[in-house]
Amino acid sequence: MWSEAINQMLRQWMRKGALTLHLPDGTARSYGDGTAPQVTLRIHDDATLRRLALNPDLALGEAYMEGSLTVDGDDLHGLLELVLRNFGGGRRSWWNLPGRWLRKARRGLDQRNIAASSRRNVAHHYDLPPRLYDLFLDEDRQYSCAYFRDPGDGLEQAQLQKKHHIARKLRLEPGLRVLDIGCGWGGMALTLARDYGVQVTGVTLSEEQLKVAQRRAREEGLEDRVEFRLQDYRAVTETFDRIVSVGMFEHVGLPQFDPYFRAVHDLLAEDGVALVHTIGWAGPPGSTNPWIAKYIFPGGYIPSLSEVAPVIENNGLWLTDLECLRLHYALTLRHWYDRFTARLDEAREINDETFVRMWKFYLVASEQSFRFNRQDVFQFQISKRLDAVPITRDYLYRSGLVPRQAEVETLDRARDHAAE
Repeated sequence: MWSEAINQMLRQWMRKGALTLHLPDGTARSYGDGTAPQVTLRIHDDATLRRLALNPDLALGEAYMEGSLTVDGDDLHGLLELVLRNFGGGRRSWWNLPGRWLRKARRGLDQRNIAASSRRNVAHHYDLPPRLYDLFLDEDRQYSCAYFRDPGDGLEQAQLQKKHHIARKLRLEPGLRVLDIGCGWGGMALTLARDYGVQVTGVTLSEEQLKVAQRRAREEGLEDRVEFRLQDYRAVTETFDRIVSVGMFEHVGLPQFDPYFRAVHDLLAEDGVALVHTIGWAGPPGSTNPWIAKYIFPGGYIPSLSEVAPVIENNGLWLTDLECLRLHYALTLRHWYDRFTARLDEAREINDETFVRMWKFYLVASEQSFRFNRQDVFQFQISKRLDAVPITRDYLYRSGLVPRQAEVETLDRARDHAAE
């Protein structure tokens, strides 16, 4: 019964690429038009067949984690390219539709993200052993999309370029007060304080990230210019000349979009500028993939532009610039995957094989979503005043806006690290 359901689903939707499927009874079937990628998938028990037929969005990742589904050559990139090219855009068999409708209907409840649940959700992902992130992130621990001036840029250089690209959009001047919402391990805040002479307050809900950020500030002698707090952004009360938020808005959740931008409005000075960098969805609103919600980012939600723009407008803010980085995150994720898989033995010392397979699936699924689905990266530049930033984007690409010596020194450090 379940093998026939899988067969019907694949024959209906598999049009691009080539899939050879080996079933638990020893039989094999082929699907697709024979073009690349060509992938061989093996399902090892009937229970996995049933789960894949009923809830493929959740079961595919779970079965790979458990080893009840394997890919010849461990070709996760090929498998997930096939999945997204053929099943992207909401294509599903009729018996899968009620589950998708239910997820969309429940998204407000699942993402309500009040202060207590926000802290639990952050701890689920960001309070993992710090050694895990050392395996694949750059030296500065930038856990968000890098900025590639050229696809051949190394990860260290691209992450540095991301920070300076954002700094240009913030129009920084020495002495300005900056709020970093979701400051992570402190890399952005420390860069802005060190290279631009601003005063930064960084807030996070992760205890592990806070420890690292505070230690880094002490080691760099920047405690007089950077303060890191374990604090929800909704509890901040001061006013700031600039606000930056990188890779945090994905965790806000749909019901909190209005409180988030209301906080940006209330915390921002009248002539201030804010920059919100977030993964986005270049299509109609949807729901969070159930595997991602269960194992990686509980409470998370990738917003559509049509969901964000009205909230910005309704809170009296100007959207002064919008940039879509598109494939920059796919390039970032490939660097992360290559670094992680080069150190799998160390990863297995931190956690078990199931976790390692989960992390690989997460990195590859994310990369392929940027390549073959509707996933994007939005940078929203926001202000209260129409004239808070120049009327053209030329200022982003002129030399001299970044302290030149600081930029040269930091680029040299990045290149030296990459060469080691």
